[in-house]
Amino acid sequence: MTGGAAGPRPDGDALAVGVDVGGTRIKAGLVDPAGRVVTQVRHDTPDRTTAARVVEDAVVAAVEELLRSPAAAGREVVAVGVGAAGFVAADAGRVVFAPHLSWRDEPLQDRLRARLDRPVVVDNDANAAAWAEHRFGAGRGESHLLVVTLGTGIGGALVREGRLDRGRHGLAGEFGHMVLVPDGRPCECGNRGCWEQYASGAVLRREALDLLAAGAPDLDAVTERCGGDLDRLQGEDVTAAALAGDRVAAELLADVGRWLGTGLANLVAALDPGTVVVGGGASEAGDLLLRPARETLARRLVGRGHRPVPPVLAAELGVGAGLVGAADLARASTIPA
Repeated sequence: MTGGAAGPRPDGDALAVGVDVGGTRIKAGLVDPAGRVVTQVRHDTPDRTTAARVVEDAVVAAVEELLRSPAAAGREVVAVGVGAAGFVAADAGRVVFAPHLSWRDEPLQDRLRARLDRPVVVDNDANAAAWAEHRFGAGRGESHLLVVTLGTGIGGALVREGRLDRGRHGLAGEFGHMVLVPDGRPCECGNRGCWEQYASGAVLRREALDLLAAGAPDLDAVTERCGGDLDRLQGEDVTAAALAGDRVAAELLADVGRWLGTGLANLVAALDPGTVVVGGGASEAGDLLLRPARETLARRLVGRGHRPVPPVLAAELGVGAGLVGAADLARASTIPA
């Protein structure tokens, strides 16, 4: 089924809450009708080995913290939108499967409505991020927009003719679980060789740890980012070291960028978008990641030389895109049809 937010936005300065539930962090914010984040909070995502209720509790705690904040005082908060890192049946707000979370066939929308006593919309986190980039960011004005988000894994979404295309069952856009390497690295989804096992923030962490375990030199800039505690090392530490000029970290990013471009070549061949936007935490590396991705896309795209190669742009809204899009989708749900 194809669907998406459309139509006018409410007048005034009413706020909506947006929540982005990723495999590593929960980001939540109060968002105004223009897509501006008024205030936000961040919490660690409970480990996926915990009960589903624990993650739900963390989401509720983040929303309630925002509702108590000075930024919400005296202003209407019309709805709550949640972007979840998993397969979401959009017509029911049910998280069918979340590889990086403990949700399995979780009726999240109904549970949150009951606990928060206000309208709640639950969608895939990449759908939310794509909607934000289409409405307010790098994809403004593009009728056929492909968005790929790099975080703990890889998410994605497609906007066609100004509407989110969620697929027949609401489960489209799980690009990170395309199999690029048959019998390759095991993935948390249960398959092997998935794209996100070669191009994601988690890959940066894994590859850095592998190099450190092998005794590779010249990784001091990476280990300094986590205070020497390798258990705390994250992909964003590798990105920060690369941006600061660390050669080895930059090489790791380039490797991820080439894998990113390989997957994009498949998606562009299948979907023919006008523009590709890359978001998520790893995308903050900018051209250190996107230049090798663009080069690989142009080299591997079928029909190269005889068809347009879409521009690959960095997301404009950064890691806040998911919560902005979730809030905007929730706000739209309160508008009478």
